[in-house]
Order: sequence, then structure tokens, then C-alpha cells
Amino acid sequence: MKEPVHRSRCRVLYGDTDAAGVVYNANYLRYFEIGRTEMMRDWVCSYRDIEKLGILLPVTECFSRFKAPAFYDDLLTIETAIDTLKKVSCRFHYRITRDDPELGQPKLLVKGYTIHAAVNREGRLVQLPEEISAKLHGLIKMNLPQQ
Repeated sequence: MKEPVHRSRCRVLYGDTDAAGVVYNANYLRYFEIGRTEMMRDWVCSYRDIEKLGILLPVTECFSRFKAPAFYDDLLTIETAIDTLKKVSCRFHYRITRDDPELGQPKLLVKGYTIHAAVNREGRLVQLPEEISAKLHGLIKMNLPQQ
């Protein structure tokens, strides 16, 4: 993942697990959303602020690679980073881990990405507002190598 990486914490609820006692795969998209929402709130602006501008950011593509299960009551760390920004879309990358005392380091559970299109309330593609785009570009530029 490209720096800067935002970190959020989330505890697994009983309702997030399936009959086998592990987090049901679709719930990782909710965890991705938690990470993305908190990153945006902390570093750019809240989704509510974006929606007040008449813009929505629906998911147009997603990918998850499952490495290990999460269980009820696990405390997860959701790492989120902006990877790509275009005029009408953006791509976020994620890593979800939990502390593993046996390893002495976090255990990778899931990694993935989501791509979002900027649309108006009628569902038509629109450019991201300059003030939001500038902040997101600033995050991407932070990870460029120094020349």
C-alpha cells in the first residue's frame, strides 16, 4: 500500500459471523467502508459533506483477497490508502489485520480495493469538486519519491 496509510479499529460483532463462526466474506466490504469513511473524515471531508454538494461515490468495482479468517470479538485494524485519482473516479486500497501475540506482529486477514465513480443524484458521471480533488491529490503526492 502507498503511504500515507490511515488506520481505523473495529471490533467484530456476533452478527458479522456465519455458521462456521468466522466473519462472513461480504462483511469485509463493510469494514472497507469503515476504513474509507474514517480516512475521508479525518483527512479530506465527511461523506455527508460530499453528499451536500450533490455528489455520490458508489462502488463500481471491488476486489478482496482472503488470507486468514476473523472471528467474533476480534479487534481489527483497517488500513486504508488512496491509490489512484481520476477526474470522475478514485481507487482505495485496504489491508485488514488483527494483532497476533504468537507472531509478535499483526496477522494479515484480507487485502483488497474498491473503485468509486463520482455521480450526481441522477446517476450521471461528474467531476469531483476541486477542493476534494486537491486534498486527495495531496495525499497521493505525499507518497511520490523525492527527486
